[in-house]
Amino acid sequence: MTELTHASTLRELTTDDGILRYHEAGEGPPLLLLHGSGPGVTGWRNFRGNLPVLAERFRCLILELPGFGVSDPTDQHPMIAAGAAVTRFLNGLGLPQVDVIGNSMGGIVGVQVALAHPEHIRRLVTIGGVGRSLLSPTPGEGIRLLQEFTDHPTREALVQWLHSMVYDPALVTEELIEERWQQATDPATLESARRMYGKAAFAAGTAAAAAADTPPYWAMLHKLKSRTLITWGRDDRASPVDMALLPMRTIPDVEVHVFPDCGHWVMIEQKDAWESVVLSFLARKDG
Repeated sequence: MTELTHASTLRELTTDDGILRYHEAGEGPPLLLLHGSGPGVTGWRNFRGNLPVLAERFRCLILELPGFGVSDPTDQHPMIAAGAAVTRFLNGLGLPQVDVIGNSMGGIVGVQVALAHPEHIRRLVTIGGVGRSLLSPTPGEGIRLLQEFTDHPTREALVQWLHSMVYDPALVTEELIEERWQQATDPATLESARRMYGKAAFAAGTAAAAAADTPPYWAMLHKLKSRTLITWGRDDRASPVDMALLPMRTIPDVEVHVFPDCGHWVMIEQKDAWESVVLSFLARKDG
């Protein structure tokens, strides 16, 4: 396969709510990859290491969600904008059904789309983040450090947050710190992040959720139609692994794989093992 670079895989889709940028590689059944949140995140950075393996079997589409500095922003909260962006993206490319891999926030978005439009999502793979803490304090350490960085963006705070994402501190390289820092401190991206993770915004969101008349997504997991694989790092300090207990019990067709010596970024820190499990799951016949 030709080397898959950022430039060679980058595409644009013009929609009625701005340009969605994405990376495309491979041929076969369509596989949509949705990134997580956090300082300096992009879909490319989340999944670039997995793309060569996944693209051998799938038409991989890494969508850059609005509000993170790559696709055009919207005036909505990034979490709300994400679901609408997925629908616009699938419609724009003429894709009636896809498999989805979602990291953290991307997994939640995948679940929400699958609940609202079950015909669109055949199989769903999540990486941490989905569910609700049952035994661990909330928010987790990684989320608290994310709030600290969002309100007071210093290089030191970024490094502390990055270390909370991984089991092996050697993964936090100067290259990683620099690329994340450049993106995270872009004024528009930082403003968007504060709508999600600033302490005041986070507290307001929690209060609104408590007062809402509609149930949260995790209370509706029993209605999920997609066959689901939940993957998690045993040592995740952003979304502790006990969060998987609720979806494991309530999603009708679900399996869970927990990876040892692994933090929040399972697809990076346990790359080979994670790819093997995911490929086996996606290739398994229905029935």
